[in-house]
Formats: sequence, structure tokens, C-alpha cells
Amino acid sequence: MNMQQLALEEAALKTLADTVMDRLKAVKAEMQTALTEGGVGKVDATLPDGTKVAVISRTDSKPAAVLVDPEAFLAWVRANRPTEVTTRLVTEVRPAYATALLAEMTAAGTAEVSDKETGVVDSVPGVEIRATRSTTHSVRPTKDGRDLIAEAWRTGALGHLNLPQITAESSAPSPADDELLVRLARLEKRDALLSAMEAAGVDNWQGMDLVPELLAQNEEA
Repeated sequence: MNMQQLALEEAALKTLADTVMDRLKAVKAEMQTALTEGGVGKVDATLPDGTKVAVISRTDSKPAAVLVDPEAFLAWVRANRPTEVTTRLVTEVRPAYATALLAEMTAAGTAEVSDKETGVVDSVPGVEIRATRSTTHSVRPTKDGRDLIAEAWRTGALGHLNLPQITAESSAPSPADDELLVRLARLEKRDALLSAMEAAGVDNWQGMDLVPELLAQNEEA
């Protein structure tokens, strides 16, 4: 395969991927609104014939202790747990203790801690219990859900949905479209693999010296 053909194929795949991702973001936002406003925690995704292919599950935000006023927090720890304060160029609460204390308050659901020896409960200034992540949802395909959705795509059974290049007036995707989608999935997996290898330090591998030569051979093929 020559370089020009590869360039065109990559451009086409990038365009398709961007189109799909833009539509996915819009649908995901609409679904999140529907789940939240409807108070629904879970909904099945089914094909027109009623076959279940996936489960959409809402994930609600969970409150956690968050440090909102470091100075007030430091003053409280300095007064009540002075051994947990370290002084370098700046005076701060030891990170390990701050993490443990915030976890303790998160578990209790309140910005208070109880002295294990005296049982006295103290309010900790500078800390609030608040949501640390936005509400979202997940999509979990059934065991054969992906294959069923792919088949529905090929046969045009999803023509009633507002999917890229699939509308009620259009025909089912061509074999070339199917091949493009398969190649897109392979490229995404390969990109993820290469990213992981780079993060693991593959750039320092002694075989990297051969890469330019191998790429040149592939371009000439």
C-alpha cells in the first residue's frame, strides 16, 4: 500500500471517527439528562425485534471530604495533632495524614472527627463534604451484544436511528463501510497499544534504531 493511499485512508477514518464521536457525545448527554430527570437507574438497549444488546446504568456522584480552606485546616491540625504537621520552606499538614483524615471524614459523611481516646467529636474547619465527580452512566454490552449490533448495522435494522450515514431515507451500509469500521477499530486498538508501549519506555529499547529503516521499507513496498 503506497503512502498516498494510506494518507487518504487515514483521513477518511479520522473523519468517520470524529463524526461518530461527535454524535456519541451528543447522545450520551441526552441519555444522561433523560436518566437524571426520569429518576431511572438502569435501562436496557434492545434491537427493533426486542433482543437485548446492552444495559445502560446510571452512576450517581458520591460525596467526599474535600479540602476547601488549607489555612483553616492547617491551623486545626496544628492545634489538635501537632505531630502531623511538618515545617519546611512552608508549614503544611503531612500529606499522608491529610489523605487519611479526609478518607475518615468521607466514610463518616461529615466534616468531623472523633478522638479515639477521649471520644470527643471535633468539627474540622476548611473541609466540606461535596460531590467530587459528576453524575454519569455506563454502557455494558451483553455477551453477544456487539455482534448483534454489528449485524443490525449491516442489515439496515438501525436505519430508524440518527446514526452517522444511516437515516430512515438512506440505504444500509455497503461492504466498504463495514470494512472501514473494522479497520477503524483495529487502528484504535493499535494506537492504544503503542501509547502503552511508549509510556512503558519503549523509546529506550535498543531495537528502536531499526525503526526508521523498517518504515522506509514499508513505504517502498
